[in-house]
Amino acid sequence: MTEDRSDFSNAIIDAAGRVAKTSSARTLMVYADAVDDLAHLQASVKGKTELVIVCRDERDLKRIKDIGLQYLSVPNFNLTRMGQIKMATLMAFSQGMLRAGEVFVFLSGVTGQRIDTLVVMEVGQEYELFQSVGQPKLTEHIRRVVFQRMLTLMLELAHEGREGKPIGTLMVVGDYREVQKYCQQNIINPFKGYTEKERNILDERMRETVKEFAFIDGAFVLKGNGVIMSAGTTLTPNVPGEPLPQGLGARHAAAAAISAATKSIAMTVSESNGSIRIWRRGRMITEIEKAPRDPLGSGLPLPPADRP
Repeated sequence: MTEDRSDFSNAIIDAAGRVAKTSSARTLMVYADAVDDLAHLQASVKGKTELVIVCRDERDLKRIKDIGLQYLSVPNFNLTRMGQIKMATLMAFSQGMLRAGEVFVFLSGVTGQRIDTLVVMEVGQEYELFQSVGQPKLTEHIRRVVFQRMLTLMLELAHEGREGKPIGTLMVVGDYREVQKYCQQNIINPFKGYTEKERNILDERMRETVKEFAFIDGAFVLKGNGVIMSAGTTLTPNVPGEPLPQGLGARHAAAAAISAATKSIAMTVSESNGSIRIWRRGRMITEIEKAPRDPLGSGLPLPPADRP
């Protein structure tokens, strides 16, 4: 059975190499824990296609560094196949590994299992979060590392939450001069009075602070350099975003509206299912979904009737 699975994985890897060459893909990406035979993977990549190994733990990171392969480090969370792809794509884009308009190939599978999925994508304009091509020019530079830290914190809130349930959260970053025009405090601002250094989201000590204040109704508002300006903030923009997908509520409406009224980026965690959504120009540009819970611990998706 193990040999069959290895043959199956290698067959997908071979197919990915051919697809990458045919589509002139600039990058082929795959999670490190999904591939045993890295030599076979390397041999499958031809021409100008670059191989990027996605690592989500220190063991895989060390293994890839020792071999000398190009790698992308991402947070270790149990996501759906497409959730894994979207998260890695966002991280790669924020680090300049992918650029708008480029084609890339991604190999994925159930978290912790062997690859079983081959996806070919073009980096669309929706990923132009940090540049002005296809987007309004950002009046305030949003640091890539700030975006990455926000995404990581939102993933933690989606997976850890309170008593195993996601915490509904909204963060808005960038264009603070305009965003503040639409801010109203529900509570005394817990970040007021501290130096900018003390309230920067990049400070590791802020991780638990943010998680505690995430229980408060309202949004976190950040400058593009990571300084948290407020929490528990009600957003009151008068510019509606695009119509929301069915089932999304006030938090998502506020994210759409503030990103439509300003040149900011908004990020939400859904309290109902832990999905993370990113908003720009009044619309949702991507959604990262958690994998279904599996009480048996197999790591495999549950059949519809068994899903909670």
